[in-house]
Amino acid sequence: MNLAIKDIRHNLLRFILTVFGVGLLMAATIGMLGMYRGIVYEALIVIDGIGADLWVVEGGKSGPFAESSAVPANLDRRVAGVAGVAATRRFIQYNQQFDVDGAPLRMSVTGVDYPSDSGSWIPLTAGRHVQSNRYEAIADKTLGLAVGDEIRLGRDSYTIVGVSTGQVDMGGDGLLFVTIPDAQVINQLLPSEAILLNRAAKGKTRMGLGDDTGSVAAVIVETLPGANKEVVRDAIKRWGDVEVLTQQDQETLLLDGRLGKLRVQILAFTTMTLLICCAVIALTIYTMTIEKVAQIALLKLIGARDRVIIGMIAQQAGLIGFCGLVLAIAISFTIYPRFPRTVLITESDLGVLSLVLMALSLAASWFAIRRALAVRAQEVLA
Repeated sequence: MNLAIKDIRHNLLRFILTVFGVGLLMAATIGMLGMYRGIVYEALIVIDGIGADLWVVEGGKSGPFAESSAVPANLDRRVAGVAGVAATRRFIQYNQQFDVDGAPLRMSVTGVDYPSDSGSWIPLTAGRHVQSNRYEAIADKTLGLAVGDEIRLGRDSYTIVGVSTGQVDMGGDGLLFVTIPDAQVINQLLPSEAILLNRAAKGKTRMGLGDDTGSVAAVIVETLPGANKEVVRDAIKRWGDVEVLTQQDQETLLLDGRLGKLRVQILAFTTMTLLICCAVIALTIYTMTIEKVAQIALLKLIGARDRVIIGMIAQQAGLIGFCGLVLAIAISFTIYPRFPRTVLITESDLGVLSLVLMALSLAASWFAIRRALAVRAQEVLA
């Protein structure tokens, strides 16, 4: 006979309610970790997918993914002449809200340097990649656009030639891929009144189409097979007016910079939630133990060893933690895939949370075990 199961059946409603509470708390914990994982995944989509060995950015800056960066649009020609460089591409990305069909739509405009880059690294669910230098676009499906749709941005219309999947920025806004000239025009477009003020203040003849050279956020460098990336990097950095970052540098600056505080907050909330789970289990098990002091005294009177009582209490705590975890996983895989943002649940996170929860469940039983061991056999006569 299993004493733990017998006691749980006797207090079934309390056990179910405790499991439900622990399950909801653990589901929230899984959701918080999954949300952070999802934000990191979305933030690294372009960095990991674009295939860059080095990023040439504005001098003294940390790259376009950590802060604003602007370099001359013709910098790629200078970089292309460095020994060890196989190819260069220009890069632009900025987040902006547009009025589309009378409704506001926020998107992250990303430039592809056609013809050297047709966006072939972008995963498509429909349509094709870019085949023209102007007025073609690839939209992520989260923007609600389909192949063949025309979207007017500023004074020009752009035809959607492809629809991608999973291409969003760290804010969850869908990416709209256009060519570099189109991205410059969209970014530098000004209202007529602003153009007149600029002309009067600066004496420039801007027509809302950018200047002769314009600027881009960065230049992407692909090195030759076998070339030493550090040598190429040092050669470019010696110019003094630019900064050169590796892919790992970009990821580190993004994760430890812009997402560093978010990681600390998620860790703090996760710790708090796990401690609350521990407190709920401890309170429930302790209450159940107090209610059966007479039964524990009787067990001791008939010769039951301490390990029998310890095993009963520890099993109850472990069952609460295990059932709560199963419920939390069921809730997570049912609800979180329907969230508007990516909630990335990994097996490693689930494994670590499982071990932590079971350890906390056993630790929570310590208070009840201590009280049970203090019960004397004579108390059965009280």
